[in-house]
Amino acid sequence: MKKSSFIEGTVIATVAIVITKILGMLYVIPFYAMIGIQGSALYAYAYNIYVIFLDISSAGLPVAISKIIKEYNTLGLMDAKVRAYQVGKKIISFISIAAFILLFVFAREFATLILGELQGGNTIEDVTFVIRCVSFAILVVPFLSVSKGYLQGHNIINVSSISQVIEQVVRISVILGGSFLALNVFHLSLTTSVGIAVFGAFAGGIAAILYILYNLHSHKKELNLDGTKQKDEISNREILKKIASYAIPFIIIDVSVSVYNFVDMVFISRTMTFLGFDAATTEFITSSVATWSGKISMIVNSIAMGLSISLIPNIVEAFTLKKWNLVEGRLNKAIQIILVACIPMVIGIALLAKPIWSIFYGTDAILLGGLVLSVSIFASLFFNLYMITSSTLQSLNKFKAVYLTTLLGYATNAILDIPLMLFSHALGLQPFIGAILASILGYLVSALSTLLILKKEHHLKYKETGKLLGKLIIPTLAMVLVVLAVQIVLPYDLYQKTSCIFYVAIITIIGAFVYLTICYKKGILEDVFGKEYLNRIVKKLTFGKVNLK
Repeated sequence: MKKSSFIEGTVIATVAIVITKILGMLYVIPFYAMIGIQGSALYAYAYNIYVIFLDISSAGLPVAISKIIKEYNTLGLMDAKVRAYQVGKKIISFISIAAFILLFVFAREFATLILGELQGGNTIEDVTFVIRCVSFAILVVPFLSVSKGYLQGHNIINVSSISQVIEQVVRISVILGGSFLALNVFHLSLTTSVGIAVFGAFAGGIAAILYILYNLHSHKKELNLDGTKQKDEISNREILKKIASYAIPFIIIDVSVSVYNFVDMVFISRTMTFLGFDAATTEFITSSVATWSGKISMIVNSIAMGLSISLIPNIVEAFTLKKWNLVEGRLNKAIQIILVACIPMVIGIALLAKPIWSIFYGTDAILLGGLVLSVSIFASLFFNLYMITSSTLQSLNKFKAVYLTTLLGYATNAILDIPLMLFSHALGLQPFIGAILASILGYLVSALSTLLILKKEHHLKYKETGKLLGKLIIPTLAMVLVVLAVQIVLPYDLYQKTSCIFYVAIITIIGAFVYLTICYKKGILEDVFGKEYLNRIVKKLTFGKVNLK
């Protein structure tokens, strides 16, 4: 199996996640068209509560196992490394079964919590049914996490990345094929169709597990899984304690992100009902903020996800060897990649929000949907910063700081959610804008407090990252001006999907060209990615015809 360097691992993981997220974005076009606004709201209700339970049962383990494997590998403790993997599998078995039972048995109570007093749309019985359908995935998907962590701890990023793509392809096939057959061939109810769609997570998990197990078996000697290893003195009790200490902070981080969405979903629904909005508008806004705009935002969020997969084992290695200059360099590099990649993406999507919404979700409530996307996409940038800074804290075993910064961010979001929604409404704006602003402030508080802690305790500096942020002003401003100018002269029909596709594609190419060209001329790309690796990318993209000087 091929091992990856930090930058290469980041690119592999990010590309796989981007492919996965693009597939996750594209399938919603036919799926949303099939199930409509009410069906999409029902899907969002079930999916968001499922994600919370999925995070509880598995979120911390892949990173925790990856961290432990990297640590034991660095110290030459091969027996402890393998036993950590085996202990992790036993832990996940217990937690997955418990989470499944809890979600399945109390599905009605969760449905009641979500809907509250909302009437005229989906019923509590509808939501209960789809929650139970998706709960089966919790029996399967978490098992992937431990094996992925074992591979990532060896800097083997490609196998776990490919498994993500396989999982997504199978899941989407069930979502689209199952819902189409249910609605158009067997003429089943909308609720049953959505139930079949969310069950796709179970099928995707099975396919990915089979792929992972095949690769583990094929390379068991290389991965020290063949039993030929020298015993060491570390006990299973110590390993269990280490897994728990590493995993719990990661679980808290990931659950808090899911809770952000769930809290926003509940608060938006309750507040809009309180303000007198009808059920159709409330369900549309709620599902759009909590799920459907997020499907498009995934392309931005994938940058941080790919970075964290490669960043964590590399920071753990530097921390284990007490090389604080490497810790500082890798954290700054990760933040710089996020700034260079995400700022233009976020601004570009905001500027093209209406035609993008039309492409994905059609023209029903297009103006309102476009507004949701144009505002919510900015939360993705701050979410990425939050993810990277929190991952760094966890890699350095700063667990108390993880709890503190996460709690500060979550408290900021929860406390400000309803007041900012009411304030937005009083200003004549849509209430959901206040909820998104509360989330942005929550992520920002967590990220900044993390950077301050690292600066105070380990004297980490961010001067180069600050300089980079200043350098990005010119290419970003140039991109915005060019995009606005092209929008003025380039005609398109907002209510015609093909017209929107060409419009978005043309402006995206022009905007990206302007931004990347200026970034290259100013040396930003070379500073962030390195000349050698940047040259390799260009040569691959141009089939070896272009060589950067």
